[in-house]
Amino acid sequence: MDDSRETLGRHAFVTGFPIKHSRSPIIHGHWLKTLGIQGSYRAHEVAPENFPDFLQTLKDGRSGFIGGNVTIPHKEIAFKLADQPDELSQELGASNTLWVEEGRLHATNTDGRGFTANLDERHPGWDRARSAVILGAGGASRAVIQAVRDRGFKEIHLINRTVARARELADRFGAVVQAHPMEALTEVMSGAGLFVNTTSLGMDGEEAPRLDFSPLLSGAVVTDIVYVPLKTPFLVQAEEQGFPTVDGLGMLLHQAVPGFEKWFGQRPLVDETLRALIIADMEKH
Repeated sequence: MDDSRETLGRHAFVTGFPIKHSRSPIIHGHWLKTLGIQGSYRAHEVAPENFPDFLQTLKDGRSGFIGGNVTIPHKEIAFKLADQPDELSQELGASNTLWVEEGRLHATNTDGRGFTANLDERHPGWDRARSAVILGAGGASRAVIQAVRDRGFKEIHLINRTVARARELADRFGAVVQAHPMEALTEVMSGAGLFVNTTSLGMDGEEAPRLDFSPLLSGAVVTDIVYVPLKTPFLVQAEEQGFPTVDGLGMLLHQAVPGFEKWFGQRPLVDETLRALIIADMEKH
């Protein structure tokens, strides 16, 4: 860490490539300030070819950081290079939260915990359902599948344009996960109590197909891990059809909690003040 930066307290990071648009520094900065903790959390851009060297400086103390978050495109390599990835990371094959203990690099993945904590907060009881439909089999869907399965859902229908990709994830996460093509969407929605969009459809004003949510159970929850815009096309459609919805912003906020607690020693709160802070930043960009 260069001498021009503050040296007091503990210092954590978020790294990716690119990283300048990350809202994690706002989240952690808010918690550091409200909890009165001396330290910092900053965006630290690292190109893929330099990432292994960066992790080495983290392990040996040269970086000045005690740990941090990892985002695209570094999650898989962070898992592979960690000395002690936990069971969540091992099943996912990806890590988003790192910390050093006695020179050893530990890793976990908090995305799934962020997903479930958001639903717990915004729509308690969502996990009473036993059947879920998850749209998309990209990297973002892994933690959602894992988290929904671990909450006790007996059927998880994974819908993807490329069925082979969905089958790979079904094989990874066990017999409760079944892979289907897009054409099966209406059929597998029948009787499901949870619908999750993990694709980028509807992000940043992009077009999204019109979906008929009526086959879902009455009162089924529709959620989207996209949070820009806050009300995605799928959430708007679901509300118009009378279904409760949960936006994706809380997943971003709640996934940050375990890392902050690990690095700075206090468990922060996700509250309306923090939510409003991030929404205000979203409206500026």
